[in-house]
Amino acid sequence: MNETWLFGPVLNQLNSGVLVVDPAFRLVYLNHFLERHAKLQLQDVKNKSLFEVFTDLPESWLRRKFETVFSLQTPAFSTWEQRQYIVKLPHLRPVTSSSQYMAQNCTMLPLTDPEGGQYVCLLIEDATDAFVYQQHLQQAMAQLEQSNRLDGLTQCLNRRFWEQQLKLEVQRAERYQTPLSLLLFDLDRFKQLNDRYGHQGGDFVLVELAAQVKQLLRDSDWFGRYGGEEFGIVLTNTDKAGAFEVAQRLCQQIAATSFHYQQHKIQVTLSIGVAVLQNFDERAAEQLISAADQALYQAKRSGRNRVLCFDSGLTSI
Repeated sequence: MNETWLFGPVLNQLNSGVLVVDPAFRLVYLNHFLERHAKLQLQDVKNKSLFEVFTDLPESWLRRKFETVFSLQTPAFSTWEQRQYIVKLPHLRPVTSSSQYMAQNCTMLPLTDPEGGQYVCLLIEDATDAFVYQQHLQQAMAQLEQSNRLDGLTQCLNRRFWEQQLKLEVQRAERYQTPLSLLLFDLDRFKQLNDRYGHQGGDFVLVELAAQVKQLLRDSDWFGRYGGEEFGIVLTNTDKAGAFEVAQRLCQQIAATSFHYQQHKIQVTLSIGVAVLQNFDERAAEQLISAADQALYQAKRSGRNRVLCFDSGLTSI
């Protein structure tokens, strides 16, 4: 029995691309899958150069691959993770994928006909489902990582992550003997604001406040929500004078800002406590927070809308 009559029907029913070239890179065969997706007819492209028919191929790379298969007579492979595609073919998932082209797993096989002629067969498997799944997984992981770092309301760092960064910066300051300062601040009379404008109004002010503060900080600073209306800023490589200057600028900027909520113009002020890293024992981060918190408490008792630096006497700088 001569089985060659099976090959054409089987190859044309495959849900994968099959393409065959000779040593001169002329097209010898392509199946219905490629005809359909590339909108070509074998009779129109047979014996034409592969690189003239598919002008977007990575020609130098693909020539090297094919020449290796011809010379070694061993298969070669390319996955979508290494190279998303070899032949630009549209896929059927335009909404769920960020790419308009089919992701492909490709196999390059050496072939020899009964007369001794040599060819390379390129098998193209549609791997778009795996590609899209991986994209969605990466997006989900990125969102999860972000939610683990950021406060849901203000989009500054949440307390857990902020405290982790504070501890790391304390260690870095110790290693390189650089100054490190901490600001703790909260909104004055925030309960009255909530009572007057409702919690939605209070949340609006917190969001707008956080956005304002971010604009006044460096990329190397760590800004987080410590709890409620209280926030913390880790100022890297910043001494007491520098920290006080930053705190004063924040205090003045927020006092001069009007937050427009519905038909209301809301004015708020901040009280800020400043502390500077003094020691490097295992409780240094906790002690820094405690010192800044004491300075913040004293700033509120002293009339609010002001900055106080922690020292033995809790006096301003």
